[in-house]
Order: sequence, then C-alpha cells, then structure tokens
Amino acid sequence: MFSKILIANRGEIACRVAATAKRLGVSTVAVYSDADREAKHVAVCDEAIYLGGSAPKDSYLKGDAIIAIAKQTGAQAIHPGYGFLSENADFAQACQDAGLVFIGPSADAIRAMGGKSESKRLMESAGVPLIPGYHGDNQDAQFLQQQADSIGYPVLIKASAGGGGKGMRIVEKSSDFIDLLDSCRREAITSFGNDQVLVEKYALKPRHIEIQVFGDTHGNYVHLFERDCSVQRRHQKVLEEAPAPGVDTAMREAMGTAAIEAARAVDYVGAGTVEFIVEQREDSMNFYFMEMNTRLQVEHPVSEAITGVDLVEWQLLVAAGQPLPKTQDDLAINGHAIEARICAENPDNNFLPATGTLFTYQKPEHSTFNITDVRIDDGVREGDVISPFYDSMIAKLIVHAPTREQALARLDRALAQTRIVGLPNNVAFLRYILNTDSFSKANLDTALIEREQDKLFDQHPLGLSTLVVTAIAQQLASEATTQGSDPFSKSTGFRAYSDYTRSFSLVYDEQAYSARISNWHNASCADSKKGGDSLSNFTLVIGKEIANTQDDSNINVAAQTETIYEGQISYDSNDAHNHTLWLDGARISAQSWVNNERVYVFTDSGRDEITLIDIMAHVGEDTAAVGSLKSPMPGQVVAFKVAVGDTVKKGEPLAVIEAMKIEHTITAPTDGVVAELLFAAGDLVADGDELLRIDSESA
Repeated sequence: MFSKILIANRGEIACRVAATAKRLGVSTVAVYSDADREAKHVAVCDEAIYLGGSAPKDSYLKGDAIIAIAKQTGAQAIHPGYGFLSENADFAQACQDAGLVFIGPSADAIRAMGGKSESKRLMESAGVPLIPGYHGDNQDAQFLQQQADSIGYPVLIKASAGGGGKGMRIVEKSSDFIDLLDSCRREAITSFGNDQVLVEKYALKPRHIEIQVFGDTHGNYVHLFERDCSVQRRHQKVLEEAPAPGVDTAMREAMGTAAIEAARAVDYVGAGTVEFIVEQREDSMNFYFMEMNTRLQVEHPVSEAITGVDLVEWQLLVAAGQPLPKTQDDLAINGHAIEARICAENPDNNFLPATGTLFTYQKPEHSTFNITDVRIDDGVREGDVISPFYDSMIAKLIVHAPTREQALARLDRALAQTRIVGLPNNVAFLRYILNTDSFSKANLDTALIEREQDKLFDQHPLGLSTLVVTAIAQQLASEATTQGSDPFSKSTGFRAYSDYTRSFSLVYDEQAYSARISNWHNASCADSKKGGDSLSNFTLVIGKEIANTQDDSNINVAAQTETIYEGQISYDSNDAHNHTLWLDGARISAQSWVNNERVYVFTDSGRDEITLIDIMAHVGEDTAAVGSLKSPMPGQVVAFKVAVGDTVKKGEPLAVIEAMKIEHTITAPTDGVVAELLFAAGDLVADGDELLRIDSESA
C-alpha cells in the first residue's frame, strides 16, 4: 500500500478520498486554488499546497503543476477523483512517465472509452447493443444535420469527450439543429476542450441504468450490480438508487456480463461505470450501451451501501498492485439505497445555479463517508462560500434500508431535517420528487421531472398563516434577546388598560401583505425557563394589499387592504429559531432563520420563505431602474443575441451567460428596443450586473 497520495481534486470527493486514506494509514496531500484557500478539503488532508487561480484552467486542470507538487511532497500516487483531470488520458500518461501511479485505468483505456464515438465503435465490434446514431469523425454541421434527419427526430447531440450531463442537447426538429449544435459545441469546448460531437436517436421513455465494474492488474473483473440514475435535470442526475427497480435477475446478469466484457476489451483496471440507456416497452426492457465513465462516479455510495464495499479502498488496493478483495460470487445485494444530490440551484428558475454563503447548514444525525442508515458526504461547512467557479453540488445524502419503501421514508425524513439558508437550494424539490406517484411507485424514466412538473415546481407546502406567525415569532424572540427581563422594558410591554397591538409588513410570493397582532394585558408575560415570549390567545389579522387602481377621472385611488385571515393564534419560542405554534387547532413545530429580511421557515411538512420588511431600513431608497436587465448570477458573457436598436419581444433570447460550466439564456422581461449593451462577449459579470438596457417606451 502507498504511504502518501496526492488528491488532485477539491470539495466532497477530495474529502471522501482523504477519509478512506486516513482509515488505511495513508497520508494525503491536498491542492487548492485561490477560491478554496479555506476549503474543507484543505483542512482534512495532512498537507496542502497552493495550486493557482480560482478558474479550473488556472488550478485543478494544471496537470504539470500537480505532478510537480506530487514529486515535491513525496507522494507515490495521484487520485484524480471525478471531473477535472480524472478522464484525461494525457494526464494519466504523464503521471506514469513521472514515475507516479495514476489511481485509475491506463491512458489507453481512457482513450478507448473516454471518447464517445470511439467507444461506440469499439462496443459495436464487440457485439454490444447500440442505439441508432452517427459516431464518426465528419463534424461538418450540414452533414451532421443530414445524419439527424436520417435518424429521425428527436435526436440527442452529445459532446464526444463529455460527461456529467454537459455538452448535450435534445433536438426536436430539423430547423433547430444548427443552433443547438453550436450551443453544444461551445459548452463542450468550455468543459472538455474538445467540440467533437455524436448524434443519436433519443429513446422515448428511456431509463438510465449503469453498472459499477472493477478490474485489477491480475485479470480479475467483477461488477457490483446496477444503479438507476433516471431522475435527471439538464441531463444531470438528481436521485440515484441501487438496485434498479424492476430489473430482474436475468437482466441484471446480462447487463453485468456486458459491462465486464466492455471493461475486459480495454484491459480496464480500477473503478469504472458502464452506462446503458434502457428502452421500456409494454412487456420488456432493452438496454443499449451509452458510454463508459473511466473513474469513480458521484453516486458510488449507493453501491457501497448495498454491497458493504468501500470502493475508494478498492481503488487504492488495485492501484498498489493487489488483487480484488472479492470475487463475483462473494458479492450480493443487501437492501436498498438512494442518494439525493443537494445542490445550490433554484429549481423554480430553470435550475439556475446559485452562489453565496451557507449562512445556515444543519444536517440530520448521520455518518460521514461511512456506510450506515443515513450518510452525508460533503466538502463544505456552515459559513463556507459556494463560488461560481465549480460545480453547484453542496452535499450527497445517502440512505440505506431493507426495502425501497423504507429507504424512501428514511430519505424524506432526513431531507426534512436538513436546513440550508443563504442561497437557493433543491432540498424541498427533492422531497417533492420522492412524494410523486412516479417516483414512489418506481414509474421511472429520464422525463420524470417534466412529467410531474405540476407537483414539483412553484410549490408552497406551508400556509400563509404559518409563515406569518413564524416570522412574527422570530422577530419578537430576536428582540427579546436585547431587552431586560422585567415586563416594562420589553417591546411587548405590560399595559394595564389597553391591548398590545403591533403591525407588520410582509411580502410572500411577490404579493404584499399586512399583519396585525393584538392581545390583552398579558401579552408581555415572559417564560423565564424558555427564554422567550409566550403570547397566548392573541388575535392575528392578515390583510392582502390590493394594487392601486384609477377611478373614472383617472385619479389614483389609494391601495386597499382585504382581510384574508383572522383568528386566535398562539406561539411559544424557545429561542429565535425554534418555535411551537398553535394555529386553527393544530400544533406545529417550526424552525426559522433570517437572512436579509427574508425569513426561512422549516416544518416537517416542508419549507418556505416570507419577507418581513424593516420599514425604517428602506427609508430613502430609490426604486430599481426601469428597463434594465441584470445578470442573475456571476459568470461570463458568451454572446449577445441582439444589437443596439433591435426591437425585441418579451421572452426573446437576449444574451447567453456561462456559469458553473453550463450555458444559460437570458430572455427579455418585456417588449422594447435595445438601448445599450453594457458588456461584450467574453466579459466576466457579477451577480446583479446590468447586461443591457431596454427602452420599453420605444416598442
């Protein structure tokens, strides 16, 4: 076994590799960029060496610098993790040439299986079923369009050197092909440095099922069964589970055998994943080779959970020249495991990646990088910043149980106990998926999210009254921490002859509301044991503000308020974050955190947010400029689709921004005429930067 390894990666996977290495007594060397100077993976490794700038090309893609650091620190091997250089054949060869062990397959195997076109031809010669498509070297756009027309739409354009769901476009009709091909190529160049593509028939009702394989230097091969990764957005996986529902023993053996033969064809060594598209028919399922990922996969923990195998340990053992610890007959499936990828993104805004600080990051009881009922693998801590330079994944939540039904319940409970505040995230969205009929009943395919969109997007699981009462409780409990213990010093102070009354202004789902609480003289009684206010049987009135209107004389009429809720409400706050509410006869336990006036509310039923406005903080502020268009995230301008003087319609594409290796199209918020472009293609923009101005009056 090695005495020291360098981990040529960052974040969760770097921490994952370091955890197993530490257990085996292997020292670790971390490398880091400017953005990662204070990152978790830097702290958990035995040594850490500065690598370069924040952009991947200036740090984690600098293979020569990484090899030099490995030799400088006395590392014997390099673990590439996933992403970055993990499937770079030239880097694998450079490690070997430098006398270092690349913890992965040979450069030849990476070349053979890393290029989608070449791997398709290899599998075709080996008799592995392939989906119809063009995998050749002719990359002329018109020729590729002709191939797509011949295959029949819909087709899928895929970056030949791609992975991770990047560099992929679904084309529904011929007239869209060239534009989507150009977009796919730009993303492929950004992510992989190679814009070669292939074109395939897009299978209807497809499932994505993959086989985990392992080979050693002694000619031994095993598979560790299958994973279903069908639930995807933007062609990137959201939920993964093992074993795959509905796969019987015969199909499992056939897919496993095919995967091993694929690995054997290139003398594969180490961990790899053979991915299949499974076409579902009424009475059967047919599988077709899609690609082989010549590295450890993000979703490897579900395979670990059902087999009891530490796959990173196997990687180290095999790379050190040892044989596989188990044969195929030694491996068996135990129970069911599901992994949820927790990401910094906004599902309700087309999964727009988010950046910012993890203001609150609380997790359920769990293990870290160890097989158990609830496991969380992450590379961040509360207070860390999610930057625009890398992937948006915050953590992986993995559960294991005897049955799929029990695993579903365990995952839903663990997600309900996960609290993230400070930036948009998909925790609530993941819970919505689990509770759809499609997922709960294992009616799986890669279009599940689109099929169930009415139950997944723009959901508000908590009632307005719950949000309002929690926001008020949060505010009063926070105030109580700065007030004296006697009732006369409190903002809800004792009144002998009148009600305590207080008004609040709130915004929820872009609608303005007012709230008023009132209570007779005991409103200020404090419960010293709990450290907060106990307001029992107070009256809550919620009003909905009606927009200004004009009368027959075109004179503005003042905004009206419509009472939409009135009732007797109680709450009890242990502190500023933990509250017990009594609303309409129901007892509700709620937690809340405030960030920039927005109150984030969590209950067992779900989470939502409401803005509690501090009126005094906004005195004198100007309204936002009309006719401006701001970048919704930090990134780089890829292109403007319009020029100054162009007339545009609402929803028309205006600009393309690249962030976190994904392209995002910015559309016009209104009809108008382009008055000014404030950046040029290639410029870096910050979150909130104005990109261009539209004159709506000239439309």
